[in-house]
Amino acid sequence: MKRFFKYIKRIFFVLLMCLAVIFIVTLMYMQQPQFGRAPAGERLTKVEQSPNYKNGKFRNLIEKPTITEGYSMAGEIYKMLFKKFPRTAPVDSLPTIKTNLKQLDINENVLVWFGHSSVYIQIEGKRILIDPVFSERASPIPWGPKAYKGTNIYSADDMPEIDYLLISHDHYDHLDYPTILALEDKVKNVVCGLGVGAHFEHWGYAPSKIIEMDWYEALKVSDSLTLHASSAQHDSGRAFKRAQSLWLSFLLQTPRLKIYISGDGGYDDRFKNLQSTLGDVDWAIIENGQYNKAWQSVHNLPEEVAQAALDLNTKNLLTVHHSKFTLARHPWDEPLIRAKELAAANTYRLATPMIGEVVKLNDSTQVFQEWWKGIR
Repeated sequence: MKRFFKYIKRIFFVLLMCLAVIFIVTLMYMQQPQFGRAPAGERLTKVEQSPNYKNGKFRNLIEKPTITEGYSMAGEIYKMLFKKFPRTAPVDSLPTIKTNLKQLDINENVLVWFGHSSVYIQIEGKRILIDPVFSERASPIPWGPKAYKGTNIYSADDMPEIDYLLISHDHYDHLDYPTILALEDKVKNVVCGLGVGAHFEHWGYAPSKIIEMDWYEALKVSDSLTLHASSAQHDSGRAFKRAQSLWLSFLLQTPRLKIYISGDGGYDDRFKNLQSTLGDVDWAIIENGQYNKAWQSVHNLPEEVAQAALDLNTKNLLTVHHSKFTLARHPWDEPLIRAKELAAANTYRLATPMIGEVVKLNDSTQVFQEWWKGIR
């Protein structure tokens, strides 16, 4: 019996040593710059003064559990590790267009989508870049989600000078460290949520370039362009501690055009509230992908995307957060298929550009292909 207990103690000791080594290696790995920096000093003081920051973290307007009732985190991890789901990534290369952005007429109001949530917008003579991710993987680890074949055709070198870089939140598939480093010389201003500026300063951006906003604040970009920051039902964090920086949605407003950018987030009353405050929207860019009923509170289901478009009373809908990385278990083309089906029964016009295709924001007659059809 003594020999047995001695054997058990040895196993226990070895396990503890292994866990200690894993813990130390993880801590050392997370000292790398891509993990960013938490807000401190005056930035932290400003964070703590926000009405949306309570008891040590930012909060959603309505507190909801991340995992939907009836599901469990353990169950979702089990499915991820041991169950197979069909067609979560395409076998074929996706069709794309390589537009020379530097040659676009600055006086034209246009949009170019780069896959996932990365979007370039020209409006009122300003160049705006949103959540650019030009890396091969949407993760700080080498085996993270890889870009689909043919989708990673743009880089920071392809970007013209950017007047405003908008960052909705600091998750890796929206705030990409290598891309941000490569863009630094081209970016005049960064607009992000409270606390997110700490990452940019840590990565070498001048504080004078960084504009941090709280929900319901507005930035006068020019006499003809105002940027509104609004809420989202989501989360933030690049390390173990969550919700230390704020997640945003945006509205670009001109005398003739309003463009809403949802960022990430589950469905709530913010769409109705924004429409009642700022009026109908001309273009809604809403996340539609990497969803699951199990985490519905933080990512829209396709039916909720359609409802959000109706709440905003938008003329045009462009769905994003799909067609580049697999971060959920649905078929890769399901967001597009469902968006098309739902749009057929509703009043808004659905835009389905290929990656890199120029979308003319003032042209309601532009025709888009169902480019995903026939792709394995």
